[in-house]
Amino acid sequence: MIKKYSVIVLLLVKLFDGDALAEVSEQSADVMRILAVNYEHGRDGIKQDFQQAFKLYCQAALKGDVESAYDLGFMYFNGRGRSRDLSVAMYWFKHAAEKGDTHAQKMLARYADLAPVEDQACKNPTPSIPELKLVTVTNPNKQVVAGWVNQIAPYYGIDPELVMAVIRAESAFNIKAASNKHAQGLMQLIPETAARFGVEDSWDPIQNIKGGTAYLHWLLRHFEGKVDLVLAAYNAGEGAVERYHGIPPYPETQNYVKQILSWYQKSNHPIPAKESGNLVVRQKT
Repeated sequence: MIKKYSVIVLLLVKLFDGDALAEVSEQSADVMRILAVNYEHGRDGIKQDFQQAFKLYCQAALKGDVESAYDLGFMYFNGRGRSRDLSVAMYWFKHAAEKGDTHAQKMLARYADLAPVEDQACKNPTPSIPELKLVTVTNPNKQVVAGWVNQIAPYYGIDPELVMAVIRAESAFNIKAASNKHAQGLMQLIPETAARFGVEDSWDPIQNIKGGTAYLHWLLRHFEGKVDLVLAAYNAGEGAVERYHGIPPYPETQNYVKQILSWYQKSNHPIPAKESGNLVVRQKT
């Protein structure tokens, strides 16, 4: 167990207000789907909650998110937080299949004799994104850091596993990590990057994660989801990547990218929605 020498509960208002939550909900199905997955399966820092997962999948699916439609079908098919109903499952599999999901197409073919029945529980739900309740812990271990990341990353439309891989490479989960280039904390923010994304205290681990994740958000949009270029830019700066039209020929940067890609084995990341300005840590203009 971690000794909690100081505990500060940071309620949702510190990150979002009610109107901001609605803006996020209106903006990105990706955010809702990532959060839904976290609630469905239960991740560090997020308690398993099938009902919350259902609501989020529902919102995302109604926005046209294919994966969320399939996941709703899966929940009904397996009685996962819902009463088992194969006909409603086929309704969602049909939605996903029509948009090219091969797994959904196979399910429809397998149960071709079942007529889809519309899901009455998922019709224009009220936008609802769960509140963030982040607890600052002195000397957190990897599990605590993962809990923060699993809550924060989805609000930026970013896969938490990518953020965790960057933290692992940057600081090995040491909140007190420092470099001779004045990089600080979990995501090794240099003063210029911290200022750029509105981080007031880089030694505060939660602010540090928000700032580093905000930078990853910007890089993912700038480099159109190409993970290798995003990582190279995080290490060497976006200017170096643009100058060399790819990963710069710096041994440190090349090894950095190679190492993280050995942990996070995805060459492309969905391009996150443009931030709506409702995040406390955001790029200054």
